[in-house]
Amino acid sequence: MKLSDVKTILDAKIFCHDDLLDEEVNSACGSDLMSDVLAFVKNQSILLTGLNNQQVVRTAEMMDMSCIVFVRGKAPEASVINLAEARGLALMATELTMYQACGKLYAAGLGDT
Repeated sequence: MKLSDVKTILDAKIFCHDDLLDEEVNSACGSDLMSDVLAFVKNQSILLTGLNNQQVVRTAEMMDMSCIVFVRGKAPEASVINLAEARGLALMATELTMYQACGKLYAAGLGDT
């Protein structure tokens, strides 16, 4: 699945790195606990979260993720956008809850491993 498909499926707004929309992604992780992401996530391409701070970007970068999707209508702050731009991560936001967003992506064929 391409990031452009993720954007469409989630009816998401992109905040930075729309140049990455043609990138292929194979899996996703939904979590608000960055310690869980660090401890348990393997080979995830997208992070879905309601947490809105720079630590999310740093965690996604450490885990080699390509995109962060903020759920529940949360829009990233300017400092988060600037850090994601500098680190080469796409940022999106959707009005969907995490449950809804993960479910839609899973139903569309995006895996969890």
